[in-house]
Amino acid sequence: MDAHGSPRPLEARFWTPGTQLLFAFMLLGLLFIIARLVGGLGAVTNLDNYYPWGLWIGFDVATGVALAAGGFTTAALVQILGRRRYEGVTRPALLTAMLGYTFVAVGLFFDIGRYWAVWHPIFYWQPNSVLFEVAMCVMVYTTVLHLEFLPVISERVGKVLPILHKIGHFLEKIMPALIILGVVLSCMHQSGLGSLLLIAPTKVHPLWYTPILPLLFLTSAIAVGYPMVVFETTLATGSFGLEDEMEILRPLTRITIALLGIYLALKIGDLVVRKAYVYLLEGSAQSHSFLVELLGGVALPWIMLLMPGVRRSRKWLFVACTLIVLGVALNRMNVFIVGFQPAYSVRPYYPHVGEIAITLGLTSSIIFFYRLCVTYLPVLSARKEEGHA
Repeated sequence: MDAHGSPRPLEARFWTPGTQLLFAFMLLGLLFIIARLVGGLGAVTNLDNYYPWGLWIGFDVATGVALAAGGFTTAALVQILGRRRYEGVTRPALLTAMLGYTFVAVGLFFDIGRYWAVWHPIFYWQPNSVLFEVAMCVMVYTTVLHLEFLPVISERVGKVLPILHKIGHFLEKIMPALIILGVVLSCMHQSGLGSLLLIAPTKVHPLWYTPILPLLFLTSAIAVGYPMVVFETTLATGSFGLEDEMEILRPLTRITIALLGIYLALKIGDLVVRKAYVYLLEGSAQSHSFLVELLGGVALPWIMLLMPGVRRSRKWLFVACTLIVLGVALNRMNVFIVGFQPAYSVRPYYPHVGEIAITLGLTSSIIFFYRLCVTYLPVLSARKEEGHA
């Protein structure tokens, strides 16, 4: 039986023990957010003049932006390249991207020392600044993602709010333009995040510091886009008792073989050209983390995806894609935290319990609102498994 139909709400019970636990984590994060707003960054972080960024930038921003790439890669595949067979996973990928970027912006707001000045880039332009380019691209792209998702909301409540139905209908007409704009903006700020570290050649470990860091950030974000779709789709269908979507996910991973192979070739080629491979066996925490990232997060899953048996197996396909997701997440953490070594710092950086709590709260918020949206909005199109309550 075909596992697909029109996207529709799950209409399932929302307040489960899982969502209650997520809500508890959100409240915990909120308490530390209040402490941050009242007491400043020093009250809930281990940041200082040597380590101006930490977990909130390395994970909440850099990792969050990279793992939200499934939104623009899937939309480009369906809307620009015309591969309509993948429409079933487009809305879930778009929802994940929208929530991811929204909470990236929330996390960035609390990470900035003068958070009340977060609006300054809108009016005070500095076109020579990479950070300005990243800020504007993320800001505009987050707006584009909300516009792309608005027709989904209008399908549900358009009859009650006719004006919303008209807006949704108009956005559907200009959707190809929004998709193209989103792809351009994504490519700009994905590479721009890598460009931020180019000004710190003496602070970033040689295993990660390279002139092609922007290219590596871009290619890794594109490579992780479809594995992230497989990752979230497998979790959603398994959690909600829906039929699997292997007929869609399997072809996506064939595309991933080429994309991940390009990223792997660039990583290895960069090490060889710069002769940075001499640091691989130095025995430091940085060398160990780099080897785990390269071998476990890129090379191993790439080899696994080359095997037809892995691509046919739901379990092993999920394992391979999970390794890719974790590999890209580790790469961002490595570049921004593990590999960042200020020469004159008096102590290493470790996340404060407040940083961990707020990160946990933001991550829980993404999952919580994803569950809320798929429960009451037409997002998922996979059918219930037969016999599943």
